[in-house]
Formats: sequence, structure tokens, C-alpha cells
Amino acid sequence: MHPRIENRSKQTTLGIEAMSEPQANDKRLIDLEVKAALAEDLLDQLSQTVFRQQQQIEALAKEVSTLRQQMPQERSTQLASLRDDLPPHY
Repeated sequence: MHPRIENRSKQTTLGIEAMSEPQANDKRLIDLEVKAALAEDLLDQLSQTVFRQQQQIEALAKEVSTLRQQMPQERSTQLASLRDDLPPHY
């Protein structure tokens, strides 16, 4: 094989190793910074989602509490009306 072709194939297969040491470190540092920024954005989105879900949970808990307070009142009026509807022979 021709020396130029052989040298080019080594450079392309080695990828980062063919770069000089400072260039390889700079690329790795940039890649890590990009990953860290994306992870930070994802964390912010998840935090906002959890916050909204907590607000929804609290609103639903209040609604359930209100419904529970209304239930006994409705049951007692329903029971009273059922007793009034009993035929006289009971």
C-alpha cells in the first residue's frame, strides 16, 4: 500500500487519537459541557413538572376533602327521606 494512503487510513480509524492531545481534551471538555447543560435543562423541566403535579395533587386533595364533608350530610337526608317513604305497615 502507498505510504500516503496508509497514513490517511490510520488517521480516520483512530479518530480522536489522531488529534493532538490539547485538541482531543478540548473536544472532550466541550462534549462534557454540552451534556451538563442538557442535563441541567432536563432537570429544570422535571422540576417544573413535579411542581405542577404537586399543585394538582393539592387541589384534588382539597376537592376530595370537600366532597367527604358533603357526603354525610347527603346520606343523612337520603336516609331520612327513605324512612319517610316506607309504607305504613312496616
